[in-house]
Amino acid sequence: MEIVFRAALIYLFLFVITRALGKAALAQMNVFELLLLLVVADLVQSSIMQNDLSLTGGILAVSTFGLLTALMAWLQSRFPQARKLLEGQPVIVVRDGEMHRDAMKVERLPESDLLQAAREQGIRDLRDVELAVLEVDGKISFFLRRQAERAG
Repeated sequence: MEIVFRAALIYLFLFVITRALGKAALAQMNVFELLLLLVVADLVQSSIMQNDLSLTGGILAVSTFGLLTALMAWLQSRFPQARKLLEGQPVIVVRDGEMHRDAMKVERLPESDLLQAAREQGIRDLRDVELAVLEVDGKISFFLRRQAERAG
């Protein structure tokens, strides 16, 4: 039973940490962050299992994570407020060609990352962007102005 408790506690801790990191940080991982993730995974495994390397202990830990993940998904589908709390909401980072620097600061989205995402979408100038939204998965959606608006 201790394994179930430890797994649930670690799951909650990891959830809080990933929410604190922000959408932008989770959307793109560099090599260092990937290595850090592997180290954290090993530390998490050690803290959940302690000295119990049995098959039963492993099944209990994985089952606890699976059940908690299913519970989170159920809560999000059943209660819209839970979805906002657990997943966050999309955030407007550009409106009418102007960056919303306060929103970008809150979401820890550097200007360079926003500009890179725009270039990857073939956007050369943010003035052509009517709206850019940082989605809950950390990706940025761009909506361009209509051709007539750009010309005028």
